[in-house]
Amino acid sequence: MSKHYDVIVIGGGPAGYVGAIRAAQLGLSTAVVDNFIYKDGEPSLGGTCLNVGCIPSKALLDSSEQYHKVKHTLSAHGIKAKDVELDVKEMIKRKDKVVKDLTGGIAQLFKANKIDWLKGHGKLLDNKQVQVTGQKGEQETYQAENVILAPGSRPIDIEAAPLDGDRIVNSDGALDFDDVPKRLGIIGAGVIGLEMGSVWSRLGSKVVLLEAQDQFLPTVDQRVAKSAQAEFKKQGLDIRFGARVTNAKTAKNVTVHYEDKDGKQSLQVDKLIVCVGRRPNTGDLFSEDANLLLDERGFVNVNEQCETNLPGVYAIGDVVRGPMLAHKGSEEGVMVAELIAGGNGHVNYDTIPWVIYTHPEIAWVGRTEQSLKSAGIPFKSGTFNFGATGRARAMEETAGMVKIIAHAETDRILGVHIVGPQASELIAEAVVAMEFHASSEDLARIIHAHPTLSEAVHEAALSVSKRAIHKAN
Repeated sequence: MSKHYDVIVIGGGPAGYVGAIRAAQLGLSTAVVDNFIYKDGEPSLGGTCLNVGCIPSKALLDSSEQYHKVKHTLSAHGIKAKDVELDVKEMIKRKDKVVKDLTGGIAQLFKANKIDWLKGHGKLLDNKQVQVTGQKGEQETYQAENVILAPGSRPIDIEAAPLDGDRIVNSDGALDFDDVPKRLGIIGAGVIGLEMGSVWSRLGSKVVLLEAQDQFLPTVDQRVAKSAQAEFKKQGLDIRFGARVTNAKTAKNVTVHYEDKDGKQSLQVDKLIVCVGRRPNTGDLFSEDANLLLDERGFVNVNEQCETNLPGVYAIGDVVRGPMLAHKGSEEGVMVAELIAGGNGHVNYDTIPWVIYTHPEIAWVGRTEQSLKSAGIPFKSGTFNFGATGRARAMEETAGMVKIIAHAETDRILGVHIVGPQASELIAEAVVAMEFHASSEDLARIIHAHPTLSEAVHEAALSVSKRAIHKAN
């Protein structure tokens, strides 16, 4: 038997590493087991999010946006650029450096907090023991007082479009193209599909997204979703709904067969990205005699405080109920660490912000109009377009709007939905307001600096009670 720890965390992604740091801050001896190997063959902390998810995709989104601005929109500002060249390899290199800087930063935080990084695959055994299997198959078993399971998730594969690592890839592979495909097919027009489509479309790809559902972003407030859809159409994203892929074959290119309301269709593309969702990494996470309880979809069964059916064993992040969002997992990690240390922990699942990093960005928190209608909750709403704000006009970023939904009787804010410039940053004000149980009148009374994009939030709050200044109510 090897070393004994107060806390062993299985998984070094945003849920696991944050939980580990908080546990160490609270004086608990802590180790993290992680088996992620970066494409350079080196072990790397940060999980999917930092290595092949949130961070590299945002790096590419930003690079592609800069390129698109120089090519297409800076001329409106009187800035003219000639002979603009795109170096995809350099772009990917920059993305990799961003990733390396951040994952290296986590390793430094582990050293500063005296957290042991156990490199290998972690498996929960009976009686809170954790078996670690290294890259060469060597095994070591550790004893813990508490175990936190945070193994994350992985892309869902589909039989109709088997990955070949070259022409047909998942979201991981879409971050490493070495040139711009002339024609790009994407299965799935959800968050990841839209973001990947945006990157390569801006760089020159003709992008077609095949979405099995009949509705665009059904979980997003539909007024905001329709506004975003119109913008994406202008940008040239070809989104086809009710399209069920039946087969994809590679030769010189990829032929995708699918069915929609008009019958059998086919599409020829140079590359195909499969992004139809993610599934929890619970395979080989625990031994049979550990008796850990999963639900019918393979998620670890937990209560509100992320406790599993096993005393002293917790699960957080993408392997438990709730949205698969890095910041949700991080907050669960903090909550669990504080509970283990004898304190109180809490995550308010009603005020978790969501963001889609397209251009314009889409961000929201709380309830949508359609969910309130189906629940029979009385509400009132107000909207304001970015085009009516001075700052958005000055930035040439006039697309989009802010929508605020409040309870019809109490005026408490129930949901805020934004499509437009810097929506990912603007949503934070709404999250704070809702966390403090604010009313739309509270937001309407707060002075917002002029000229800023945040004035659209202010005016939308005024609009809830038909008091907006800069639009006809």
